Amino acid sequence: MKPLVRMFAIVFVVAIGILYWIQYLNTSEGYSGDNTLTVYNWGDYIDPELIEQFEEQSGMKVIYQTFDSNEAMMTKIKQGGTVYDVAVPSEYAIDKMKQEGLLYKLDPSKLPNLGNINERFMDLPFDPGNEYSVPYFWGTVGIVYNPELLDGKKLTGWNDLWDESLRNEILLADGAREVMGFALNSLSYSLNDTNDDHLVEAKQKLEKLTPNVKAIVGDEIKMLLAAEEAAIGVVWSGDASEIISENEKLDYVVPSEGTNLWFDNMVIPRTARNIDGAHQFINFMLDAEVAAQNAEYVGYSTPNEEALAIMPEEITEDERFYPSEEMTAKLEVYENLGKTMLARYNELFLEFKMHRK
Repeated sequence: MKPLVRMFAIVFVVAIGILYWIQYLNTSEGYSGDNTLTVYNWGDYIDPELIEQFEEQSGMKVIYQTFDSNEAMMTKIKQGGTVYDVAVPSEYAIDKMKQEGLLYKLDPSKLPNLGNINERFMDLPFDPGNEYSVPYFWGTVGIVYNPELLDGKKLTGWNDLWDESLRNEILLADGAREVMGFALNSLSYSLNDTNDDHLVEAKQKLEKLTPNVKAIVGDEIKMLLAAEEAAIGVVWSGDASEIISENEKLDYVVPSEGTNLWFDNMVIPRTARNIDGAHQFINFMLDAEVAAQNAEYVGYSTPNEEALAIMPEEITEDERFYPSEEMTAKLEVYENLGKTMLARYNELFLEFKMHRK
């Protein structure tokens, strides 16, 4: 028995040593809550140079982690096992996180640069008074397409996608709200529709689109469209901007039947340990020069009015990506449909994907 006892003793000592080392890392200089800031954001959604700049200015170490869906982000924060000081959810997710008590209220006195944000992007229904969130980027969902691959054909709306001449030419972003949403819009229904008859009708119409759909993909949609592997893609406007920067043959259209007007905002989750540092980071990102640099790097539309004033006019006057207030007034923001209805959207979207196989 002595060798066995000795083995357990060694394992115990090693385990204690590991726990001590973890505790040391979490409390030593550069790794404590006050000196570390954990940012949880979408992939490729910030200029890395700005993270370095913030670290130099603040003396904090930024730990940058990414997520690929609002649902994955909310689940991780709700579980509470990981510290996140700043996160960047979309509008309907912010509404849900508020209801579930997953966010801290912001301290406006610590955000002097908040005045740089255009008022049309403040005080929106998902967060009245911006008590919990600060605008980061905004945009639309639309159609990017290559006229040369379509013999000069121009697309203007969702219903154009059902043209029989477009067989095997369309890539769709892998998102239930986005795909079900454009199908609903094509039928003149709201993309927040909760009428089950309308939802089933939208799914059935999507099934008729199947011959034209080459694939339903994730982030690789940008590379595939830029490389002309398909002529058409249903994408977010920022992705369209990036695709067009890689291949100027492509164009982007905000569909005439209407579409999603989305907003991604910075928040402080309830998991935060460095609340003061979180305010510092948010205020840093609201600086006009920082926001301008970030917008030019990411390719999405900035709500920062002072940043727009110093950005190139060829960017800020491009109505494909900075549509007029009159145009955006006709678009819809995703609403928090609740767990049951969101599951229904996902179920119908999955049925559509299975129909393609």
